[in-house]
Amino acid sequence: MKSIDLMYQTMLAELGQRSLDAAWTADFPSTGRFTPANIKGRKYWYFDIPDGHGGTKRRYVGPADDPDISQRVADHTRDKDDLRARRRLVNTLTREGGMIAPDAMSGDIVEALAEGGLFRLRGVLIGTVAFQCYSGLLGMRLPMAAILTGDADIAQDFAISQEVADSLPPIVELLQGVDPSFRPVPRRSGSAASTAFQNAGGYRVEFLTSNRGSDDYIDQPAKMPALGGASADPLRFLDFLIRDPVRTMLLHRSGVPVVVPDPSRYAVHKLIVASRRHTDGQGLVKRNKDIRQAGLLFDALLQTRQSAELALVYNEAWERGSAWQDAIRTGAGMLPAQDAERLKSILIEGAKKIRETVELPF
Repeated sequence: MKSIDLMYQTMLAELGQRSLDAAWTADFPSTGRFTPANIKGRKYWYFDIPDGHGGTKRRYVGPADDPDISQRVADHTRDKDDLRARRRLVNTLTREGGMIAPDAMSGDIVEALAEGGLFRLRGVLIGTVAFQCYSGLLGMRLPMAAILTGDADIAQDFAISQEVADSLPPIVELLQGVDPSFRPVPRRSGSAASTAFQNAGGYRVEFLTSNRGSDDYIDQPAKMPALGGASADPLRFLDFLIRDPVRTMLLHRSGVPVVVPDPSRYAVHKLIVASRRHTDGQGLVKRNKDIRQAGLLFDALLQTRQSAELALVYNEAWERGSAWQDAIRTGAGMLPAQDAERLKSILIEGAKKIRETVELPF
């Protein structure tokens, strides 16, 4: 796997800052004001906007101890949105820099959700669309075969959705603004709650959340007040994936600021998910894709000297108990020999850096 020239990585950072500035300006116009609130002993920022009828509409901003948010609140300056310049940056990064642009449908959907407030409300883009962002985030060229997709997966922590006291606009309306044929996908259980939406071409958008208890919740959609009327499917192991996510860019149009899982967590999670795939229908195809993406990330993390980060999250997963260990062993056993050797090397190297014992999965 080849690295991306530092010049293009620097351009990506500039694009990220410009896009974040533009998104902030759109979310928090000069007519509003920031308001602190204490909830359960912790301080959060909200933004009050006049509703045109003598009252205000309140938006959730984020925790006060987030340094990026605190700096923005302190400055609250209006940054110029240079749309054309950002589009030129995106074109340069994808055409010359070797970074990855999503397909048009995925890009339009994520952009619509982002503009609706998904990432402000601490949603996390997961799945293959998130994987596409790792090319720029890690500075490595990723092969196209590992990034093709026909769906977009969105996750949000259940507790966050309950507590932010804010919501996206209706999800159906956001998606139909991209393609009018989007409709809720009926659940086999007959539940009226929708966790997935699909268009006439078969493109699927699915909402997921961490399982709040035993597997008894798996087939029961979770009500998510912040997701604009959508519910979410509870999944085991998802809390590990979306913990401590990172900000980066989706290289679509003028750039879309997104939040994705930490790449080390994504790689370990893919081993776990692969171990639980069914081998009928599309299950085998998805399992092979899981293993391929995990192997590519192990290679990229090794080359970018991030063995300590991987070893830390690997140990976190391993220490969660026997079910997690069995899943990791099974997933690691599916890796091709070269990828398995990379995983072994990066874990041994990472263990030395963090000065902890790491039990290899082989």
